[in-house]
Formats: sequence, structure tokens, C-alpha cells
Amino acid sequence: MRGNRTPLWLVFVTASIVFPCSSMQGAVAAPPNVVLFLVDDMGWMDSGAYGSQYYQTPNIDRLAKRGMLFTDAYSANPLCSPTRASILTGKFPARLGLTTAAGHLPPQPNDAPRYADKTPPERPILMPESLHYLPASEYTLAEALRDAGYRTGHFGKWHLGLTEPHWPEQQGYDVAWHGKPDPGPPGPNGYFSPYSFKAGTITPGPEGEYIVDRLTDEAIRFIEANRRRPFFTSVWQYGVHGPWDHKEEYTRQFVGKKDPRGQQGNPVMASMLKSVDESLGRIVAKLEELNLSERTLILFTSDNGGNVHSNVRDDRRKDNVKPGHPQWRSVSSYRKYAGYLPPTNNSPLRAGKGTLYEGGVRVPLIVAWPKEIPAGARSSEIVATIDFYPTILDLLGLPKPAAVQFDGISFASLLRNPSTALDRQTMFNFFPHGGPTRPAGVTVRRGPWKLIRWYETGPDNRTLHELYNLQDDLGETKNLAAEQSELVKELDRLIDQFLADTGALVPKPNPAYDPRQAMLLGWVPKFCQAEVRGDALEVIGNGRMPFIANVRFSASGPLEVRLRLRSDSAGEGRVQWRGKNQQEFPATGQTSPFPLQGGNWQEVCVPVAENGPLAHLRIWLPASGNPIQIDWVELSRTGVEEPIERWDFREVR
Repeated sequence: MRGNRTPLWLVFVTASIVFPCSSMQGAVAAPPNVVLFLVDDMGWMDSGAYGSQYYQTPNIDRLAKRGMLFTDAYSANPLCSPTRASILTGKFPARLGLTTAAGHLPPQPNDAPRYADKTPPERPILMPESLHYLPASEYTLAEALRDAGYRTGHFGKWHLGLTEPHWPEQQGYDVAWHGKPDPGPPGPNGYFSPYSFKAGTITPGPEGEYIVDRLTDEAIRFIEANRRRPFFTSVWQYGVHGPWDHKEEYTRQFVGKKDPRGQQGNPVMASMLKSVDESLGRIVAKLEELNLSERTLILFTSDNGGNVHSNVRDDRRKDNVKPGHPQWRSVSSYRKYAGYLPPTNNSPLRAGKGTLYEGGVRVPLIVAWPKEIPAGARSSEIVATIDFYPTILDLLGLPKPAAVQFDGISFASLLRNPSTALDRQTMFNFFPHGGPTRPAGVTVRRGPWKLIRWYETGPDNRTLHELYNLQDDLGETKNLAAEQSELVKELDRLIDQFLADTGALVPKPNPAYDPRQAMLLGWVPKFCQAEVRGDALEVIGNGRMPFIANVRFSASGPLEVRLRLRSDSAGEGRVQWRGKNQQEFPATGQTSPFPLQGGNWQEVCVPVAENGPLAHLRIWLPASGNPIQIDWVELSRTGVEEPIERWDFREVR
């Protein structure tokens, strides 16, 4: 399918066959163009069209009035690389083996193991390894349109392969403007020129040029150059992904603005969305200027739900960002305007990017094509990014490639007639990665019902199954699994069929799992026995100097260790630490004592005078022959109430 073929649209014109567009019956017409505008990390509620009363998105709102807005559209994954792959292939990421945001990592060899060799004993499961690229064997949407006579161009974030064999030029794009690595614009300047990509085709612009604007310039240049032939352009914006660089003149317009809903209020995100919205507006304006609007199909969407976890006080990736760090300018500018607010708020949806709750996978989708798609239409039919490929082919009148096995379905008939009901029984989402706070799982939606199957439990998911009626409970607040056990079994069987059909690599039991280690939450006992009993960690010394130690955290000082503990007798404990630049603990110093009363529970706060990144913590306890109970331990920045880490000991029941 990758060889040279006679373009289908030339065959149509030469043979005087009408291109199958309902508004063009009776005359030969040029094939329609396609613009696929993808925003990075834009949440379902992040535009006026979807109900935001804080963000200002006039161009997105106008596009919604020109076309059809979908209320129940889904990304194929809660992270970006898998969703992007689903758009270009029409397949579930599970079938592709690309199941997490790994497109910026070096590609694995073909014989690389698909499961980690070792997993800590406190983790009950072994998670599969995702591919780091979109396989070149896939016949993509861009290839199908290129082979049908379209000029194809990709502009912006790719995130589907780090090395040249996996770049967009090898996946059907005639022209590509992209850079590597590409989770977000890298380096000290981030979104501003001179850019710091190490490979790709992005060239520097004038100093201070904003990449959202430059990307738009390049896409417009492509549209102008191909105005007299059919074109397909992917405009995949870097906004609104980290490093959250923003135009301060825009940001200041939102400082002090209040959201009547009381939910959103981040001026940095508002600024970035304003820039993305302007980009869309410029693309639409250029199409109008060139008289291309009526024969251009526009799809506008996001690759996953809005980010609600970054930049908050316990965002460990920001702990080590100090003056001199490559991201210092970006982080300090964010803090200046947004403090510790997360990028957005997806309410009324639950959670956000990286989770299988609705806030992580429900996305905005607007499809517009004047005279073909009714203006101002809305649909609550369930659609997804896996549907784009077959839908676009259907709208353009192009045949389905014989070699492609679509998981998606065409919703072209729905676009032309909003009253159409799609023949979709189920929709699945699979994310086999993560940890206790962002757990691995798989979901099925059928009608209003959504079942989540987790592969492990955690603080926010206490049971392995969660069942929600999204029609009655959009925020996923009431788990009905216990009340609807038969429905859970029925939907669970559908998940089994999905996993088997796609050949999904699922988490499997960790042979090294030790439940006792799991309850220790990463703390290692030395010269003592430590066991969780009830709701506390009980430590009993079997040597002269018992302590518990932890290295599984990320934090930068100055810090405080807070803990709640109880001892039968009075004594003195100590907190000891080692920085990342130290190979060993010093012979003296770097310890802080704390008094231990006898009999009652007490809370202590111990300073950790480390100004750089912290690597190792020890808590020494006077526990020789004297059991000491620890309720919880917290690691916090000095003077900051919210902890960076909290270890709350609870017995697994």
C-alpha cells in the first residue's frame, strides 16, 4: 500500500465522476481538504463552548457554532503518545502495544523484554513495557490520504518516535515541522526561540518567538502553498503542555479574574489557551481568505484530559528546580502568576490526565464542514479518537484500505444527520501502567454505564472494580459495583474479550511481592523488626542502634520531617539525611534529635538542613527492647503545611 498509485481524486476528475459530497451533486468538484487540530492536555471544560466561564476561547466557541460539538468524546488513552497513535491508525493503543507516553524515548530493540526484570517487593504487579514508537508497518491516515492524491503536512508535536525511522516523514507526511525530544518544548527557553530541540526540522526564529505562533505560521504557509490541490494538515500544538511557558502580557489580563463556577482560575493556563485559540482562529481565517472554508473539514480535539497534577506543592518533579536549573525561568514565572495551582480543573469530571476517570479521557471534540455538517449541532453519542481515520475516509468518499483492521467506526452519518444513532455497543480504555496513586486499569463504557477494573488498589481506589452510571453521576462519585454485581460480571466479560482481541499486554503478578513490604511503604528496617499492626508501624529493636530508612522519594531542601508516634518510655530519636551529592553519610553532622515522651501519642517536627536534593532519610529510634509505634511520617518543605510525601501506615485487610 506504500507504493506509487494514481491519486483517486485525479481518477475521479479525469473520468468525470462526481466526488461524493452531498452538496456537490451534479458537478465535478475538487476533493475537500482536512485540518486536524490537536491541542495537548486541553481538558473537557477548558473552553467557553464546553462551559468554562474563566478561559476565553472565542475562536473555539465560533468553530462549535459552525459545526458539531460532541459531549461524550474520548481519547484512546489518558496520555498522549497512545492517543496520537490511535488517531493515525484507527486502532486501540492496546493492539499497537503503545500504551503510555513513551514516544520521546529511544526505541527498544525488537527482542527487548516486554516486562520489567525486577519490581520492588512492595509492588504486587509487574507492568508491561510500552513500545516507544508507532510501528512503521502501520498504514496511517496520512499515508492513505497521500496515496489518494493529497499533499500531507505535519506541524508541531509528534511524540511517536525519537529517531528518524519513526518520524512523521516516514509515516505518510510530505512535509513535517517537528522537533525531538518532544513531550514538550525542551531546554531553558521552552516555548520561546531559540528552541532547544536536539533533532528534527524545527529551525530557530527571532529571539523570543513563541512556538505556538511559529507552528501556526508554518501550517498557514503549507495551506497557502497547496491551495489549488487537496491537502491534509495535522496542526498538533505544543500548548497547553508543560513547561507552561506563556506570554506574560496575556497572563496579566487574567490576574484577579474570578470564575463564577468557582472551579478554574489559573492565569497561566488561561494565557496559553488564549494563544492556542488564536492559532485556531488564524487557521480558519486563512481558509476563509483563500475561499477554502466550504471544502475544508476541520476536526478540533485534545489528546487526553486536562492536567490537574503538575505544579502543585507535592509535584516532586519541581522539587529540584532552583536558580540555575534549565527550567528555572519557566517554573519561577509559573509560580509568580499561578502559585501552586494545577494547570486546570476538570470539574464536574473526576481527576485528570494520566487517570482512567472521566477527567483523564473525556475530551473536547468539534467537527466542522460548512454545508456538510449542520451548524451548531450537538451530539451525546460516544465517539473516540480511534474513529477519526474511518470517519475522514468516509466523509471524503475514499475506500477503506484493505490492509487496515480498524477498531474505530465511522461517525460520518452522524455528522451529516445529528439524529443518527451510532451502532456502537462499547468503548474501551486501557492503561496498564502507573502506581498506587495513578493505578493501572482498564475500562469499558456501554451506554451510561462505565466499569473500571483496577490491577491494584490504592489510596483513591479501595476496590478492584468501580461501576458508575455516568448519566446520573458524571463526577463518578458513587461506586455501584456492590449493588450491581451481575452487571459488573457482564461488563467484566466484555473487558476480557477486548483484552484478548487486541492482544493486550496486561499487568501480571509480581513473583517477588511481599505484602509485609508493601505495608512498609518503602521504609526499610535496620537493626530492628518493623511490622504494620492495625493502623501503625510497630518497630522493635534487635540491635543497639535501630532505625528505619527510605530512599524512594524525591525532594529538595530545606525540609522538615514530621511524624506521629508513641513509645512506652521516654527517650530521644534522631533524623539523619544524605544529599544526592554525597555517596555516604558523613561521620558527624546531618542529624537532628527529637524528644520522645512516654505513654501518649505525640507529633514531632524535625528540621532537615539540606539545601539541595535529598537522597536518603533515616529515622533512628530508641526501640531496643521497647516497641515504638509510628502512625504516619511526612516530608515537607520548611514552613509549608502540605507534605511532599506522606507515609500513612495501614494494615491491609
